[in-house]
Amino acid sequence: MTAPEVDATEGRSLVEDGALLLDVRQPNEWAAGHAPGATFVPLGDVPTHVDDLPRDRRIVAICRSGARSGRATEFLVAQGFDAVNLAGGMKAWAQAGYPVETDDGSPGTVA
Repeated sequence: MTAPEVDATEGRSLVEDGALLLDVRQPNEWAAGHAPGATFVPLGDVPTHVDDLPRDRRIVAICRSGARSGRATEFLVAQGFDAVNLAGGMKAWAQAGYPVETDDGSPGTVA
């Protein structure tokens, strides 16, 4: 199975329309910078957090480059979620000029 994908522009539009942006990177990557409003669940923890994720709205999974979030998307779709992978991950998000911030709201970087 190949994970359904969207690009950064489509992904941001989905989030603005109510989709959940699910960041599946590692804690150090999240701490360096993430998209505002994203929900953080490291990839390895996704299976134990399925009950915490919404089934009534789309999920846009994101990581650094799109590989880990692709695996998360495949898993979520198999569990019955409406999920898509953000192709290119946070690198594509930042390259598109979208904000990256730290937990305190300061400008962040993609680690």
